[in-house]
Amino acid sequence: MLFKQQALLRQKLFVLGSLAIGSLLYLVARVGSLDRLQPLCPIDGRFGPRSQDEIQLRALQFKRGLLHEFRKGNATKEQIRLHNLVQQLPKAIIIGVRKGGTRALLEMLNLHPAVVKASQEIHFFDNDENYAKGIEWYRKKMPFSYPHQITIEKSPAYFITEEVPERIYKMNSSIKLLIIVREPTTRAISDYTQVLEGKERKNKTYYKFEKLAIDPNTCEVNTKYKAVRTSIYTKHLERWLKYFPVEQFHIVDGDRLITEPLPELQLVEKFLNLPPRISQYNLYFNATRGFYCLRFNIVFNKCLAGSKGRIHPEVDASVITKLRKFFHPFNQKFYQITGRTFNWP
Repeated sequence: MLFKQQALLRQKLFVLGSLAIGSLLYLVARVGSLDRLQPLCPIDGRFGPRSQDEIQLRALQFKRGLLHEFRKGNATKEQIRLHNLVQQLPKAIIIGVRKGGTRALLEMLNLHPAVVKASQEIHFFDNDENYAKGIEWYRKKMPFSYPHQITIEKSPAYFITEEVPERIYKMNSSIKLLIIVREPTTRAISDYTQVLEGKERKNKTYYKFEKLAIDPNTCEVNTKYKAVRTSIYTKHLERWLKYFPVEQFHIVDGDRLITEPLPELQLVEKFLNLPPRISQYNLYFNATRGFYCLRFNIVFNKCLAGSKGRIHPEVDASVITKLRKFFHPFNQKFYQITGRTFNWP
């Protein structure tokens, strides 16, 4: 009996020993193969050391999914603390203009891994009730971000609201300000078209553009009509220049952003002191929509809302001519102040 037990024990030890030796031989062979596969010269070494900016930006690209979860409100306070996330005041604001392409600009800038956007228009500086809630209320409306990212918000009403320049100056006198403009007459008609669509949705009647844009008593341009006033860019900009130097403004060509977005975005990257990261890969033309859409990565694409690019109503040619003649001297002054010239009629 004892002899059988000893024989069985020796058999088990033999099997275990064989397994151990086999595993050891596999590991030795595996390590050897990995050594053989190791490049003679590391890739990073061949291309020189990566900059700290590049390392940070690559890390941010991997964290986009995590930030998305936090924006949806799925994060605990402990997760926020562990990931070093903060709600920062904006370092740049798209202040206008309405129907100039502010939403397209914000969404396109969000392609940059160092930019985080506020999804909704906050209307902090142009709304007295919101402004009375204080700067901390405004901060808490901002998305979570990493300390070395910049937060950007957009509220087109800021540009034309008298109190806003002083209020933003009190928050941050060195903030960078983005203004996106389109040909003034086209912008005014686009403004009218948006309001018209809202009226029609509610089964309400609305005046024709010609009747609003031209004063029937004088047959001159009606400067009391808001869509016309908004397009007098230089009048609004002069109010901002009482608080901020012209160097803190960057003018974006909204017409070019539609047809050729990349050069405009590269100019904004430079203005914001961001390393160039937005490329042609991130922008592809959607023939069905007639606009450029956004490609964040191989999985995630995004197009602007279907409400963008509404078809404008036909406007009497004589009214268009009269409006363009009216805007011309204001446009010339705008070019002079900003140092950027457009091919507006």
